[in-house]
Amino acid sequence: MKNFVFTFLTVFVFSLALQNVTAQVSNRQMRKTLKMRPPREVRREARDYEKDGYNVAIGAPTLQRQLANAWMKEVETEENGFPKYIVATGNSVGETQIAAKLQATEAAKLELAGTIATNVAALIENNIANSQLNTEDAASVTKTVAASKNIIAQELGRVLPLVELYRNIGKNKEANVRIAYNSEMAMELAKKVIRKSLEEETQILQKKLEMLMNF
Repeated sequence: MKNFVFTFLTVFVFSLALQNVTAQVSNRQMRKTLKMRPPREVRREARDYEKDGYNVAIGAPTLQRQLANAWMKEVETEENGFPKYIVATGNSVGETQIAAKLQATEAAKLELAGTIATNVAALIENNIANSQLNTEDAASVTKTVAASKNIIAQELGRVLPLVELYRNIGKNKEANVRIAYNSEMAMELAKKVIRKSLEEETQILQKKLEMLMNF
């Protein structure tokens, strides 16, 4: 029996280590491939943007290089196989390039926050039944989580810029940006924001709140 348990634990640990190494090798291989030649879809996307009149800021990496970097962030995974980054886009027109960029970045952050809130809402929804909440409390939780997107967007802080493209729209400038945020950090931020909101806006007991946020 002891030998069986030892063998089982050894296989389990080895499997986790192998999964970790495989993910690291996969991500490292992607980086190596991108240095040699961006994927076909990236090259095609770059051509489409160029046809639409987009260009990059002076001194910035080439359009194709920015798109290749963004593509890698979108497909990069954690050790457990889940996406390592959440990626969002924003588009805006302003009188100046700086104004357009700021507005587009805020739009992207709001989209990013919406994705984060949706992911957390799905996890909380699964925990509502286990938390033994009554109908009124469950409705309050759902409402609070739904309203958390703007707060999460404000708390995001520094995001990782991936793509910054510009084109002229009459006398104005249009900015098209793509940003990323680490998935693990995003989840921890969302849990912190939503937990605080639930404590302030609901009367849920601490024990039930712990069960609700257990993910």
